[in-house]
Amino acid sequence: MKIGRYEADGRVSFGVVDPEGEVVREIEGNPFGTIRETGVVRRLPEVRLLSPVVPSKIVAVGLNYRDHAREMGKEIPEEPLLFLKAPSALNHPGGDVVYPAASRRVDHEAELAVVIGKVAKNIRSAEAARVILGYTCINDVTARDLQVKDVQYARAKGFDTFAPLGPWVETELSPESLAVRCTVNGEVRQEGNTWEMGASVFRLVEFITHVMTLYPGDVIATGTPPGVGPLRVGDVVTVEIEGIGALSNRIVAPPESSTREKKPS
Repeated sequence: MKIGRYEADGRVSFGVVDPEGEVVREIEGNPFGTIRETGVVRRLPEVRLLSPVVPSKIVAVGLNYRDHAREMGKEIPEEPLLFLKAPSALNHPGGDVVYPAASRRVDHEAELAVVIGKVAKNIRSAEAARVILGYTCINDVTARDLQVKDVQYARAKGFDTFAPLGPWVETELSPESLAVRCTVNGEVRQEGNTWEMGASVFRLVEFITHVMTLYPGDVIATGTPPGVGPLRVGDVVTVEIEGIGALSNRIVAPPESSTREKKPS
């Protein structure tokens, strides 16, 4: 089942997206309990797709693919390396990613995102599936030069618009072996598979919930495969994950009032 969140006639709703991606059937409330359809059906082109959830936090995992760690000149960690992306970085399918004036290099990072469906604390990996609502795509957009400069990840990962999420949550999917791809203007930049992750999805749920409580709608960004690279103003970057779909966003310049020097183009 594909669960989307959308805006139509000035109102935000959740709905079930049909397998062909042509219509969305509105549901009552949110998808974290029993799903009941209201009978309202809309064609997808007639609605504005939003990020499928609004998380209280986005927990991201660094260096979770061995080949990506290698391209960054690092070893894969013994334990998952966690950091947080600001909830205010959340972006929608088709939303503009703003190239910040403070950075000279902004990179794409295609990742599988785990969407939590129930309150989760101290969950064992064998039980992790029961607290997961489903999976979606996320682009962990990163100001790479600031990441290197700061060492800490908060600024480099936390700019507004730096967490495109979507297009919907797929609830009937096994995360063990999914192809992950990133294209920029149609050119393949990243290709990998979730079986290459150092810590599996279920291991990540166990590790993270022994640190912090996860709530319905919270998101885990599970790490990116190799091939990360710079983006320029005007680029269209697309994250594609097998069994889910594609998430596309355009890179735009910051507002003139905040631009101190011309961005790469």
